[in-house]
Amino acid sequence: MSYAAHIEASGPAEGACLAREHAGEVPRAAKLIDVVRDALRARHYSRRTEKAYIGWIRRYILFHGKRHPRELGAAEVTRFLTALAVDAKVSGSTQNQALAALLFLYREVVRVELPWLDELVRARRPRRLPVVLSRDEVCAVIAQLAGTPKLMACLLYGAGLRLLECARLRVKDIDFEASHIVVRAGKGDKDRITVLPRIVREPLRRHLERVRRLHERDVASGAGWVELPGSLGRKYPNAAREWAWQWVFPATRLYRDHETGQHRRHHLHETVLQRAVRNAVRAAGITKPAGCHTFRHSFATHLLENGYDIRTVQELLGHRDVTTTMIYTHVLNRGPGAVRSPADLLAKGSANQPWIAIDDVRSRPRYTAARRSLMPPRGNTP
Repeated sequence: MSYAAHIEASGPAEGACLAREHAGEVPRAAKLIDVVRDALRARHYSRRTEKAYIGWIRRYILFHGKRHPRELGAAEVTRFLTALAVDAKVSGSTQNQALAALLFLYREVVRVELPWLDELVRARRPRRLPVVLSRDEVCAVIAQLAGTPKLMACLLYGAGLRLLECARLRVKDIDFEASHIVVRAGKGDKDRITVLPRIVREPLRRHLERVRRLHERDVASGAGWVELPGSLGRKYPNAAREWAWQWVFPATRLYRDHETGQHRRHHLHETVLQRAVRNAVRAAGITKPAGCHTFRHSFATHLLENGYDIRTVQELLGHRDVTTTMIYTHVLNRGPGAVRSPADLLAKGSANQPWIAIDDVRSRPRYTAARRSLMPPRGNTP
């Protein structure tokens, strides 16, 4: 089999390749991508990180004519990253992601400790302010939604959830008595507790009643399974069918798991809410580039406007560092950054200064400067 065909291979890696990896031996090029995948999963990287890293490693190998990474060095890595920035015009964060994938490849898979790895220059990430909607704009967007997307949007704004955190909520994570939501395995594989908005309690109860009837029909038909995290399914074989582990927002279709043969129901795909929010923003006539994550930005900003402590907001958002939360202080409508323009003082008016209206033509001052002419005045011709 050619090297290009091996690069495209994506099946499970053989145990011998994994054993060679842990022994520090350089794996064969035929199984390089498989060993990368096993190394990522052994370190409990998320599936999205796995997909991104493998994608960058494939592009890196193809960029250099399908040469093995062991044959490449600092010059080849730099040339690849430069081509991303200059030719592909990727952002600094994308370029740093590609660099992180290559660092993982050389350090954890190829097991080659090269001194130039620490000397590579990372791209500078520009500072961007988050897009924040006002309260009226949030109401206008949510008013354009209906059904499950509307309920999910209310949770994004009312609890400060990320998109996938909302989509992956399970029934056991909703505590109506304590009025909070437990976010499991969020960003960075961290758990946290956030508020359950009072306005969504009754709509959420009715929604869960409909979901429970759907689950009972699935169980009666021989389905009713859901995916469990990690190896929990082996420890508790019947937990995947229990009501507590069901998705709060299940998908409309069943699928058959190829490993267990179970008929499962996945959670609602995130693109369903993304499309609904994008259409709602357009229908509301809002020109800001708002999306699902904008609700989370608005949640944090409005809490700070209401006088809540920034540490409280940090805990609700699940930020590891408070400096990440402090970005929202720059988009507040009050505080040290709320500078009043001197042009606003011109509209007050005074005894010596008339009131200036920008859109009124009659308010324009008239300048009566003396005319200058190169011709002598009439009647005085010599």
